Amino acid sequence: MSQQHSAADPAPTTTTLARRRDWWRDAVIYQVYPRSFADSNGDGMGDLAGVRSRLPYLRDLGVDAVWLSPFYASPQADAGYDVADYRAVDPMFGNLLDADALIRDAHELGLRIIVDLVPNHSSDQHEWFKRALAEGPGSPSRDRYHFRPGKGENGELPPNDWESIFGGPAWTRVADGEWYLHLFAPEQPDFNWEHPAVGDEFRSILRFWLDMGVDGFRIDVAHGLVKAEGLPDLGGADQLKLLGNDVMPFFDQDGVHEVYRQWRLVLDEYAGERIFVAEAWTPTVERTAHYVRPDELHQAFNFQYLSTEWDAAELRAVIDRTLEAMRPVGAPATWVLSNHDVTRHATRFANPPGLGTQIRLAGDRELGLRRARAATLLMLALPGSAYVYQGEELGLPDVVDLPDEVRQDPAYFRGAGQDGFRDGCRVPIPWTRDGSSYGFGSGGSWLPQPAGWGELSVEAQTGVAGSTLELSRSALAVRRAQPDRGAGDAVEWLRAPEGVLAFRRGEFVCVANTRGESVTVPAYGRVLLASGELTETDGEARVPADTTVWWTTG
Repeated sequence: MSQQHSAADPAPTTTTLARRRDWWRDAVIYQVYPRSFADSNGDGMGDLAGVRSRLPYLRDLGVDAVWLSPFYASPQADAGYDVADYRAVDPMFGNLLDADALIRDAHELGLRIIVDLVPNHSSDQHEWFKRALAEGPGSPSRDRYHFRPGKGENGELPPNDWESIFGGPAWTRVADGEWYLHLFAPEQPDFNWEHPAVGDEFRSILRFWLDMGVDGFRIDVAHGLVKAEGLPDLGGADQLKLLGNDVMPFFDQDGVHEVYRQWRLVLDEYAGERIFVAEAWTPTVERTAHYVRPDELHQAFNFQYLSTEWDAAELRAVIDRTLEAMRPVGAPATWVLSNHDVTRHATRFANPPGLGTQIRLAGDRELGLRRARAATLLMLALPGSAYVYQGEELGLPDVVDLPDEVRQDPAYFRGAGQDGFRDGCRVPIPWTRDGSSYGFGSGGSWLPQPAGWGELSVEAQTGVAGSTLELSRSALAVRRAQPDRGAGDAVEWLRAPEGVLAFRRGEFVCVANTRGESVTVPAYGRVLLASGELTETDGEARVPADTTVWWTTG
């Protein structure tokens, strides 16, 4: 039978928070999507007071930091990623006093707070953009965005052939005939980072939130700020296929790195090891490494890992490439399986490979959960920092059968570009077995939760041996207690059957069986944790299909 052991360190305190250096190199960071986490006032929408009330749960789960998706003042055209005021909290989430209280409580509990920052674009309701529209062509205010005259006899055609990530042209024409650039929704005009006022403003925004006490920033579309000179056409190329696979005139331009060098100077003015995390979709992990050079950002999301199928050979290849790419710049690798923009991996792994990161099929849910549990242990065994998306610790699947009339993803309504099914991973998480929203709040939830959601809840899984929640808690406790938990930049691969990953890190050994059948491997020592039942006899271990095991040889 499987054996489970945990040896948790004492809960962190503000003293250990201040003392621990380089915390971000092996941190486990939990992403909270505020509108779907906890609702304090019963309006069906999660809020900062709700997040604050659940901080003890996150402390007890064993994470090191909490990343909050945007809660700024916004018309909510793209779930808060269209910011109207970067120094204000949207009333739907509370106010600045709520933000201050959340940050203070988190620090008292030994948790760090990372906030989202959206520097590529603003809302079309931002004061700068409203002023640019009002002042007209040729005004200085328009230079803070990308306004251009159109092509064609009467300027009736867009200035170039760029397409929006959400589908359709990346340009919208205004009443006076000029066009403005928006790589996402029309309500999200792109800033012109060649204009010095834009850089000045964002350095001021950084200081505002650093003075509030935040411990870092996750940078949305970190690869998109700088556009190629002259905004050249792509010449009819299939832009969707190029995304993340090639350098494009509006993504991953070399000029973006000077922006982050300036930002790093600001961050380094503050004590306490504050950090930057880049959302940077790049063609290769080698180019991702450019964002985390010593004088730029600290971490960058590993989208190559997130996009990898549950396959031993593919996983080993991306692990090796990631570690090799990060080593020369001295940055930690990051590992992530799910977030608010992609189908949860419990559903991705339940479906045939090749469907991408946005899927509208439930698949084999039992298979998906088994693989998700195994993938979690594999991820947490790797050197570097790991990210956990809210509900991942419960084994939540995507809600794939949402009625079309309740969907709110702007990409869904554009009819092209992204698949537009991100709502499925944003359904509010369940806290209790019963209630109008399974403990999310007293007034229902902004996206409907499926029947049976309560059986996956925190209440239903707490204290239940073998539940996904207790597996997650044990994994995080063991990771914290083991000296070889997340630090370092290398693994020692061990011989293993085809379809099996096996590696050693000091006295720690991890074996992940990605095959659909059990395999026999050496029993490497004392079992720390296993995602499924296994048997050990005569120095060998029988590892079931889609199962990961942790051993210690010490």
